[in-house]
Amino acid sequence: MSRIGKNPVPLPSTVKVDLQGQTLKVTGPKGELSYTAPIGIAMKIEDTQLIVEPLNHSKKLKAMHGTVRALAANMIIGVTEGYTRELEIQGVGFKAIMKGQSIILNLGYSHEINFPVPEGLTIEVDGSGTNVKVTGCDKQAVGQAAAQIRSYYKAEPYKGKGVRYKGENVRRKAGKAVA
Repeated sequence: MSRIGKNPVPLPSTVKVDLQGQTLKVTGPKGELSYTAPIGIAMKIEDTQLIVEPLNHSKKLKAMHGTVRALAANMIIGVTEGYTRELEIQGVGFKAIMKGQSIILNLGYSHEINFPVPEGLTIEVDGSGTNVKVTGCDKQAVGQAAAQIRSYYKAEPYKGKGVRYKGENVRRKAGKAVA
């Protein structure tokens, strides 16, 4: 049995949980999320806790047990607190601008990159255009959007310019003049 999976998920009073068969629907102050568990994983609500159990002890269900519990816990945290990923843009002339429902990235290319804001997420850009904040209730969607923005120009090791997560350490290399 999974060490993570056997722990019950506490349900706050601000969260409304609807469990129909294998589908878990969670509603809270930040939004609404749903997840369909694989067949063979049972979910039940007891008191103010969500309990996840495998129906048998096959290798596949043992592997999915902790995953399903973690996804359910992430959904509950997402609809109560939400998730945030912050990005920093460094480089001369590198910046981001919000324009309607998309973000325009100037990253040193001959063209601007137009990134449409995914459904259910909010993206904020500070006044200088160097800090980007991605927020939402779905942990996977927030991480995916931040990773996609970062992938347009990852921070390079020589000058350090590019897009990086806030607090990310980029190992710097010496140029050829030092060799």
